[in-house]
Amino acid sequence: SDKTLTSTITSNYQDISQISAPDEHTVIIRLARVNAAMLDNFCMGILPAHLYEGHDINTVPANHAPVGTGRFKFVSWDTAGGMIVLERNTDYYGKVPSIERIVYKTVAVESTKALMLRSGEADLAWLNAKYARTFRGKDGFTTVDFTTADLRTVAMDFHTPFWQRNKDSIAVLNYAVDKQAIVDGVLAGQGFPAFSPIQTSPLGGNPAADVYPYDLKKFAAEMERLGWKKGADGIYARNGERFSFTIQVRDYEEERVDIINVLSRQFKKAGVEMNIALVTRFDWKAGYNGYLAGFAAEFDPDGVFKSFVTGASDNNMAYSSPRVDELLRAGRATEDPAKRRAAYQAFEVAYAAMPAQLPLVYLHGNYVSVAGLKGLDTTRVLGHHAVGVMWNIEDWTLQR
Repeated sequence: SDKTLTSTITSNYQDISQISAPDEHTVIIRLARVNAAMLDNFCMGILPAHLYEGHDINTVPANHAPVGTGRFKFVSWDTAGGMIVLERNTDYYGKVPSIERIVYKTVAVESTKALMLRSGEADLAWLNAKYARTFRGKDGFTTVDFTTADLRTVAMDFHTPFWQRNKDSIAVLNYAVDKQAIVDGVLAGQGFPAFSPIQTSPLGGNPAADVYPYDLKKFAAEMERLGWKKGADGIYARNGERFSFTIQVRDYEEERVDIINVLSRQFKKAGVEMNIALVTRFDWKAGYNGYLAGFAAEFDPDGVFKSFVTGASDNNMAYSSPRVDELLRAGRATEDPAKRRAAYQAFEVAYAAMPAQLPLVYLHGNYVSVAGLKGLDTTRVLGHHAVGVMWNIEDWTLQR
């Protein structure tokens, strides 16, 4: 493998031992061991070697000129303007879409996306729950709500001395969080409380891992058991150290900012000080104790392997648990559904006892379209940032 590659997903492919192409139409991929999730990981494109050899794979121009092999073909990518244009692939082997052209625009600000819908500049947009609510029942628009695996958490940075000293006190923070209040207040009811990073998977959702109700009395008892005492300022302290930490949040993500503000108030009520650092870009070198994270494992529960196994490619917070490592490796290493389910259900229990992150809420994916766009199908669970909405694009129609 290419050790110079800048990627968070290399752990997904670590079991590949050999790749060969015996002819122009065949690729053979050999694995060193069983990896039950590998087929899901092949949703990534295969890169043409002749365009990449001799170049830095991170910066080669071919990265911005992909070859489309699906129902739409690549036309152009304006990286400065944040726009990608696709056209219908009339040579596709399956059902050819009726929509001839798709223009993607990358827009981070919720109010801007809403304005683009109202002005007619956009036909479809993913909006947070509060902005989506402003379109419900409005003439000329349709709101479509998807179930997603899109999870919001507080990810603790174990590089920082505070969590190195106090990692035994992360799990009990669950007792101090009224997750339903976040769902109701921030998400306008468009979501549900979280207890596991694979809660929406058919192999996850173990009730035995859902062990932390909102209970301030229980929180106080557990804090006392762990040796924390409230100081005169109302904040817990242990061994001369206050239970005070700082979490960074990207300032333009309104929903995450709202979530962290509600959480900070809940923690203060319980005796924990969580400071908030609003940043434009995450700064992993600034010494913050964590960040408000979002991610999803919508295909297979092995999607969390890269984040939680010790030293894995997306484990950027230096989390480590031998029991979690053991169970996630076991879930990957067998194709037996019963054995996989047992491994992941056990993982959820072990992870709840010693988490890398504080799970908060799962979000519904709220899409708003013009009324003339038909065919969106809510059957599938979508991913992070409600990605995957176009899984049945061949069935969509658009009338203006």
